[in-house]
Amino acid sequence: MSRRDRMLDDTTAEAMAAQLQVLRRIGPAGRLAMAFELSDNLRSLVAAGVRHRHPQWDDQTVERETIRLMIGDTLFRRAYGNGLTAP
Repeated sequence: MSRRDRMLDDTTAEAMAAQLQVLRRIGPAGRLAMAFELSDNLRSLVAAGVRHRHPQWDDQTVERETIRLMIGDTLFRRAYGNGLTAP
């Protein structure tokens, strides 16, 4: 099943047409701006979750743990080494 087919499972044809019209109207730069905004929002939500679970952690530790959660353990270790994110 394609991604488009899955979208149609819970989206009316009229809603899909309206969404595609808006996406075409805002163009590539607008779609890229939306993607960056979504990424920033996700990062903020992940960081808020880390802070909620670990209120004692400092900002640097929260940032590193947020990065680890977003990029995964393997890439995190390649970028930051094997050190723990938590104190």
